[in-house]
Amino acid sequence: MSTVYYTATTLDGFLADPDDSLAWLLRQDLDESGPQNYGDFIATVGALVMGSTTYEWVLAHLAESGEPWFYSQPTWVMTTRELPVLEGADVRFARGDIAPVYDDLRAAAAERDVWVVGGGDLAGQLADAGLLDRVIVSIAPVVLGAGRPLLPRRLDLRLEETARNGAFVTARYAVDGPLREDRPDDRPSVDR
Repeated sequence: MSTVYYTATTLDGFLADPDDSLAWLLRQDLDESGPQNYGDFIATVGALVMGSTTYEWVLAHLAESGEPWFYSQPTWVMTTRELPVLEGADVRFARGDIAPVYDDLRAAAAERDVWVVGGGDLAGQLADAGLLDRVIVSIAPVVLGAGRPLLPRRLDLRLEETARNGAFVTARYAVDGPLREDRPDDRPSVDR
């Protein structure tokens, strides 16, 4: 059981452009059965959590494509607004601090993982509370220069795995916690 932020980013660390577009992502070459692929990942997931901007993007994508809700797992949306629910979708809305919602996420996931779908600040809130275990990221060969940041926190991560999947470099990290800053007292002394 882990809480996993599984996402894609540009080389300069953005999830979406300033207009919340993912056009840069959807045009990339990807091997659907390659390393760190979605199919293998989603099979490990028991519950999802996302922010309202991500949820609205999913709703707009589904409306445009005519596809039905594609998650069978219960999904929490962190929001302060009233948002619609698609027929057949197990969507639950929550507001405020993520920590109290986490117990419900874990219970719904049972022995499976919780997927932090996005955005970056939501993943950061989980990291702040010590509840984010892993980050799995696919890095696209795109530079946007601005947009929604991948993970706007100062964290130490430990690299566990890298691979290439089509146009992407994929990486799996364990979250070690808040960034450990170098302090003058901790530096080795140098004889002069």
